[in-house]
Amino acid sequence: MRTYTLTRGRTRPRHLLGLDTVLDAGSGRPGPGQAEECEEILALCRDHRRSVTELAGRLGRPVTAVKILVSDLLDSHALVISVTDAYGSDADERPTTHLLAALSVALKRKFPDANAYRQAG
Repeated sequence: MRTYTLTRGRTRPRHLLGLDTVLDAGSGRPGPGQAEECEEILALCRDHRRSVTELAGRLGRPVTAVKILVSDLLDSHALVISVTDAYGSDADERPTTHLLAALSVALKRKFPDANAYRQAG
């Protein structure tokens, strides 16, 4: 099947999705007439969270086409964008301020000519 047939002629997704956007199965269902790839995307995301890039690779479809299909699934709430805490809920897993300060000093030593950026805040 050609890509423009798969996406019904659309060239841009309605949602802003990055290559590393992680998706999880939602509570909704795909709408009628959606491509069978939508069912494959949902099956993959039901197993565990998947990135847009991983979905495109597993389906063997261009990333842009997958983004359009994912956008349709987001509209029907069949998929949700997964937002997780990068370090988990355990405070012991988080880097300490001492470790971050040491890392900053080491990077400044290794790259003395790097551009300095203002601190946030």
